[in-house]
Amino acid sequence: MNENAKKEILAGLDRPLRIGTRQSPLAMAQAQMTANALLATHGWRPDQVELVPMIASGDRILDRALAEIGGKALWTKELDRALGDGEIDCAVHSMKDVETIRPGEFILAAMLERADIHDRLIGADSIDALAERAIVGTASPRRKAQLLRLRSDLDIRLIRGNVQSRLQKIDDGEYDATLLAAAGLNRLDMEDVGSDISEDVMLPAPAQGAIGIEARSDDPHVRRLMHAISSTNTFRAVIAERLFLEQLTADCHSPVAALGTIDGATIHLRAEILLPDGSECVAGSSSFDTGDVAAPGNLADKLLGQASAELKAVFGR
Repeated sequence: MNENAKKEILAGLDRPLRIGTRQSPLAMAQAQMTANALLATHGWRPDQVELVPMIASGDRILDRALAEIGGKALWTKELDRALGDGEIDCAVHSMKDVETIRPGEFILAAMLERADIHDRLIGADSIDALAERAIVGTASPRRKAQLLRLRSDLDIRLIRGNVQSRLQKIDDGEYDATLLAAAGLNRLDMEDVGSDISEDVMLPAPAQGAIGIEARSDDPHVRRLMHAISSTNTFRAVIAERLFLEQLTADCHSPVAALGTIDGATIHLRAEILLPDGSECVAGSSSFDTGDVAAPGNLADKLLGQASAELKAVFGR
């Protein structure tokens, strides 16, 4: 970037850019990744960005599943309030934790390059290696359904808390195993923890491994700053996955998986919907042009069309 362009993009920032984030170790690591990308791209000094951590409701309530107490909004509402009130200039999110329908006053301004999309099993080398009736902790309806589809004997129980507390529960013997996103473990320098599960065995959650940055819709300056650090391919793939979710009208109760990959100007989207007990799974795929915003919804309709009445009802159909 030449000096004139750099001066132009810095114009309007007479204070540090305030980056809102949850204060969990993983969320802070992701916010720091965002800050580092801004510093490197715009040639800023470290004091030109400021992390603003806050405690999300989802981090306070650990004894119940999110679906019972407000869903994914429990990860975003504190950041939404701060962004709407101008206390922060942007908010950093794990995209898989962001509601499909967002307030119109905010805009998804950027996504960092996607990280590892796999689930990682902690407590055994593979799902097949788990002992009969092993106790596996997860808070994800998708992971629960996929595990039961593979191993109906498993005892799936709720586990909540940050990465470190979940790993401690395995060490303490409260659970035999758990599943975590490989991307999160890697961002916490835990690359050697657990065993990756192939996406052919467990297709990941929509937007897994992607970090998104939201800004106010009426703040073109911050939007421009964020656009400069955004990965086009990640953005396109994750938006396709979220459009698939939107057409399903999926919520936190809905076991659903989706993964988009980019090949030039083509998106390849794989997806599946499941009954909560894993007894039914409808899977499919579609390839379409990156500009085809209707195709993900068409795939959702196709899968629902193949589903039983019981499975349709999981998605309110």
